Amino acid sequence: MLFVNCTIITVNATRDIIKDGAIAVADDIIVAIGKTSDLIQQYGEDERIDLSSHIVMPGLISLHVHLAQSLLRTAADDLPLIEWLCDRVWCMQGCFTEEDGYVASKLTIAEMLKSGTTTFVESLFAERYGFGGAVKAVVESGIRGCLGKVVMDQPRYATQEGISMHPGLIEDERSLDNAVKCHQKYHGDGDGRVEVWFGARTPGGVSEDLYRRMITMARQNDIGITMHCAEVKADREFFASNGHTPMTYCQDLGLLAPRTVLAHMVHLDDEDIKILAGTGASVGHCPTSNAKLGSGVCRVKELLEHDVPVGIGCDGCPCNNTMDLLQEMKMASLMPKAIHGDPSLVPAEKIIEMATIIGAKALGKDHEIGSIEVGKKADFISINLTDKLYAQPMRDPVSMVVYIATGSDVDTVVVDGKVVVQQGKLLTIDEQKLIQQANIHGEAVRERAGIIVDSRWPVV
Repeated sequence: MLFVNCTIITVNATRDIIKDGAIAVADDIIVAIGKTSDLIQQYGEDERIDLSSHIVMPGLISLHVHLAQSLLRTAADDLPLIEWLCDRVWCMQGCFTEEDGYVASKLTIAEMLKSGTTTFVESLFAERYGFGGAVKAVVESGIRGCLGKVVMDQPRYATQEGISMHPGLIEDERSLDNAVKCHQKYHGDGDGRVEVWFGARTPGGVSEDLYRRMITMARQNDIGITMHCAEVKADREFFASNGHTPMTYCQDLGLLAPRTVLAHMVHLDDEDIKILAGTGASVGHCPTSNAKLGSGVCRVKELLEHDVPVGIGCDGCPCNNTMDLLQEMKMASLMPKAIHGDPSLVPAEKIIEMATIIGAKALGKDHEIGSIEVGKKADFISINLTDKLYAQPMRDPVSMVVYIATGSDVDTVVVDGKVVVQQGKLLTIDEQKLIQQANIHGEAVRERAGIIVDSRWPVV
């Protein structure tokens, strides 16, 4: 298959941008990149897709996602995190059926694909959602997913006493063995697009013994680990109560290593950042979620200065409220500029890297995805701004992607060599049927949980 007549942001080693470019794909691999005229001569008999004037770039990689939470969209807005979590989010998720989990997974994945995300990390998929349903949604949709199965044995958040988690979500130390079973059963499904990771709960939700067992198992079997960390001040208080800072705690456990993705990482001090640097562990930066929940702002400037790999994630629909990573990329660039009063910080080029090749490195997959290069997987997207008033005049494609484009501008999405979105239309999921299912299942969950979601303004 040959994709022609586009501007290609390769994110290769020299960061080449190819005008009037083309990409040749055989099976799931990129076999050639170059000028359109040259590749047509070489691959002229191949099926051709014309992407005239589109910007083509590597598929976006979202390092922090909650698949189940799409059914909770707008059900917990404008609340502080612990109230948001304990009184709304956990209550509704604790009433999920496995069918709810499957529909929610499809809805989240559909939105990600249509807005350009081709690979994601699911952080905390609980047993009650039906892990097999999440795997099925990944396989059917064509996306690439690292699915973090919950590991936990403490039913509370951070410094809270007693049981604060909804009983429907409580799992015990067997959660680790069950995660291992999920890895044995599902890892590698979907022609290798499914990876099963350990999704450890936030410190305070997992005993140190279970953490250590999980980390040993992960290292022995090359299983990725993702975990929320230092998201709110209460997390920092938990670490202090154990005689630690966030990173001394993680360091003591042996958690800081490649293929560990730590989400949020807002409340770090200078020493934490120095400890994290050079370990290979990565940060999943979620600026919109952290801002909306009033959690604070990740110290991206300092992390990047210490060469810590920082990728980007959308988090979940109750705290974002969309899975549009292009919008998240813009936010990730603007916040450090505003905080430090320096418009040169975290420029568009760095943001593109964070959403592609750095995200791939965080997963240990930068040899396969994250850039458009010969021999890598054919995971890329096209963005069409040619007929958009807000994108004229068209100049620097990198700037246009970060500061102008949103998910609605994504035209074509290719994952593993297969076109899964074309002219903005999903080819692998029935959108209208899914919209109907989402509304039915979303309301059923809300009713089971006994949650009332009313407008604060009068509805007449």
